[in-house]
Amino acid sequence: MSTSRKVARSAIIIMIFTLVSKFLGFIREILTASKFGSGMETDAYFVALSATYILMNLIGVGLNTTMVPILSEIETKVGKKRKDYYTNNLLNSVAIIAIFLMVLGWFIAPGIIRIMAHGFKDKQLELAVHLTRIGLPIMLFSGTCYVLTGYLHSSESFMIPAAVGFPFNFVLIFYLLFLSSKYGIEGLMVATVLAELSMLVIQIPAIKKFAFKYKFNTDFKDKYLKKVLLSTLPVVIGTAISEFNGIIDKTMASTLEEGSISALNYAYKINSLILGVFITAITTVVFPILSRESNKDNIEEVKSILNKGLNIILLITIPATTGLVVLSKPIVRIFFERGAFSFTDTMMTGTALIFYAIGLIGSGTSLMLSKVYYSLQDTKTPMINGTIAVTINILLNIILIRPLKHGGLALATSISEIITALLLYKELNKKIKNIDYKSNLKCLMKSLLAAVIMGVIVYGLYSILRDVFIGSKILELEALAIVTGVGLLVYGMLCYVFKVKLL
Repeated sequence: MSTSRKVARSAIIIMIFTLVSKFLGFIREILTASKFGSGMETDAYFVALSATYILMNLIGVGLNTTMVPILSEIETKVGKKRKDYYTNNLLNSVAIIAIFLMVLGWFIAPGIIRIMAHGFKDKQLELAVHLTRIGLPIMLFSGTCYVLTGYLHSSESFMIPAAVGFPFNFVLIFYLLFLSSKYGIEGLMVATVLAELSMLVIQIPAIKKFAFKYKFNTDFKDKYLKKVLLSTLPVVIGTAISEFNGIIDKTMASTLEEGSISALNYAYKINSLILGVFITAITTVVFPILSRESNKDNIEEVKSILNKGLNIILLITIPATTGLVVLSKPIVRIFFERGAFSFTDTMMTGTALIFYAIGLIGSGTSLMLSKVYYSLQDTKTPMINGTIAVTINILLNIILIRPLKHGGLALATSISEIITALLLYKELNKKIKNIDYKSNLKCLMKSLLAAVIMGVIVYGLYSILRDVFIGSKILELEALAIVTGVGLLVYGMLCYVFKVKLL
């Protein structure tokens, strides 16, 4: 099988699995919104969830990013046995770190919550601290999952890592349907811990297929462990900066109208659907290939893969942005407005979704560009540019929060994402020289024109169908499906007419 076909096949598999997983995730979010609404308890839950994930996400994302090229290097130079030894060493090291952080987290939870949501008072503060402590085991399970995922990706096994969302969502959906009325928001956090554990369990059979055997060995002097830690540090710092950005948003949102944090969370989940299903699938598959070509010093092939990848991302994110902006309110209403989730919640979430969608192009482009940097074993440049972008985001938060409230926080995030993409592209052009930006610019302009025309048609068509189908969620969903299908058809035809090319 040719490399391009293998990439396409793997990307399609990941997209399908991720799409189903995201669909289940939407059902989970719909049920969460229906059962708990958008208020004091959900604000506390989402902040606590961020607090439990944040530390291991910093380490985990860094490991997952740097593991692939290093594991490939180990297997090439010294064989699979050494690769397995190193993976065990890494697993045990991460477990030790996670357990230490769990113990530390129990004591510093009140301080963390006060930093992340200084607007929380009395019962809400106590609830957020309590939920954070319940969720601490997530650190151990999440950290281990990252290592196993990195091993499978380095072995070009993508199916099971893409399917981990299935058990995760099934556990939470089961809880929300059958147990949430009895055990409430505390039970939801317990269910989240069990859901994270299920993601770990599902990867064990997959890793055993590669004859991997777990052994309790810890060698902190191992040169490859030192190498991955040194490579990971800038990624960890960069991820910390990104997480800090989210903390700032939540902290500032906690001073606004009740439900602002939840509105931002729900809107972000919708916006990230595009990134999770399509963009992540593409970058996940091409990352090992980029690393391989980079190790061969085949820079021309790296640039070719980059150009193709960026054009594909533009073709996906531009119409997605247009669709989310035009149909933001009906999307939120159809998916979330039921039970405790009110019309006011829909308006707040819809506003946040519009502003988050603006940064979708920047987010997708940044993700692709970062993979190129990591394949070149340059983890510092994304960190530096991310720092600049977050600084701008904080300044924009201060400027935009008064006139736009929580919407201003979402818009500031989007602008910072776009700035990050521009900075990464500029620096990468200096690093590998002569990137074919004209191809990307042509694709951008033609796709943008096609998307604008599509947006006008979609808005007009939905305005007509809305009056016909109003009054029933099922009928509104049918109307949304119709205009989405028409929009995709129009966009595809216009791209063909405008002769949009990947290269």
